[in-house]
Amino acid sequence: MRIHFIAIGGSAMHNLAIALHKKGYQITGSDDVIFEPAKSRLDKYGLLPAEMGWDENRIAKDLDAVILGMHARIDNPELLKAKELCIKIYSYPEYIYEQSKNKLRVVIGGSHGKTTITSMILHVLNYYKHDFDYLVGAQLAGFETMVKVTEEAPVMIIEGDEYLSSPIDRRPKFHLYKANVAVISGIAWDHINVFPTYADYTLQFDKFIDTIEENGTLIYCKADHDLNEIVEHSKANVTKIGYAIPEHEIRNGITYLLPEKTALKVFGDHNLMNLNAAKLVCKQLNISEDEFDAAIASFTGAAKRLEVISADDSTNVYKDFAHSPSKLKATIDAVKAQFANRKLVACIELHTFSSLNKDFLKEYTGAMNKADEAIVFIDIKSFEQKRMEPFSEDDVQQAFANPKLKFFNNATKLKAYLLSLHYENTNLLMMSSGNYAGFDLPELAAALEK
Repeated sequence: MRIHFIAIGGSAMHNLAIALHKKGYQITGSDDVIFEPAKSRLDKYGLLPAEMGWDENRIAKDLDAVILGMHARIDNPELLKAKELCIKIYSYPEYIYEQSKNKLRVVIGGSHGKTTITSMILHVLNYYKHDFDYLVGAQLAGFETMVKVTEEAPVMIIEGDEYLSSPIDRRPKFHLYKANVAVISGIAWDHINVFPTYADYTLQFDKFIDTIEENGTLIYCKADHDLNEIVEHSKANVTKIGYAIPEHEIRNGITYLLPEKTALKVFGDHNLMNLNAAKLVCKQLNISEDEFDAAIASFTGAAKRLEVISADDSTNVYKDFAHSPSKLKATIDAVKAQFANRKLVACIELHTFSSLNKDFLKEYTGAMNKADEAIVFIDIKSFEQKRMEPFSEDDVQQAFANPKLKFFNNATKLKAYLLSLHYENTNLLMMSSGNYAGFDLPELAAALEK
């Protein structure tokens, strides 16, 4: 098979390219810019384009397929040439389905917790050396790539994103996988640029349930009122299994599952609910509760999901992928509950289209109220790049309903302020789906230790 990737540098795209290369396919690709770690990883496998940019001459009649990334535009010259030559064009979720249509497909959807639930399932399956394929949205310890596709594996675990499939396919990705076992972790409005109302957004989850294969299984969070209503009114012919927070206790900064008192390396109500979802999926894959608990005890979390940068007897520094209002609140609540006697300095970078939208900003009301020191950072360049009107400090304080909240739009000033604070018996939580204009969090953590 000869496959060409248009916009090969994307997170899922470059991992799928590597996975198909390992499977023996002939892979080529193009992009206008490729960042790390995709650049080094593609280079390692001889898949890095020799030159950046688009060239229609890369598209020839002997290609079996083209896989189109979301980063490409609809007038991309390689895309137009592929259409002209009538070459089959796939989005990456379409191609994932092609690679897994003869397997049992587990698809994890929801506005939050998808990566963690998927990662927990992969960890447990790997612990017991099961054979499985996967697609996950973060780099995991013990897994070289974020995508694996083989002929032999009987099951594929897929993190199902609700964002659009490609520039020419406006369907949400998770509608294309046709799950045998599906998870919905909860619904919290996101992607306002694509789903301008909450009703538009929730409709995508209703449709997702309809895509589950006949007599399949839906595992869903009972704690989410709106999700419960959608599940209750769904006419899909599937088995519905709800889950909630498992019994647990916190002692000396460690969370234990009850009644067995299994010590966990992760914490927070949201992670405990994620754990219960993963446990129910694994039960569908013939892994018992006792077997699951034994394996999950060594799970340290997915990258950037409450990831520990540094820790000592007085101060822990975390980075987390939280960016939406529900994720932000859940992460802050988790750290405060786990370390009830420590203060918390919490900093969120807003940089997604939704979070920089003035109408959406009010969704953050009260989200940082449990932090002892609440900080919002927006790189001024984010507004310029997205051609949006910048926020003032007053805009942010009013939206968050927190007059004590500090606002920065300069990374150097933010770093200086963080270093000026006292961290005795205090944790620092840095949250973003971006990179704080490029400043080094491990370096910051090391400076705090000094």
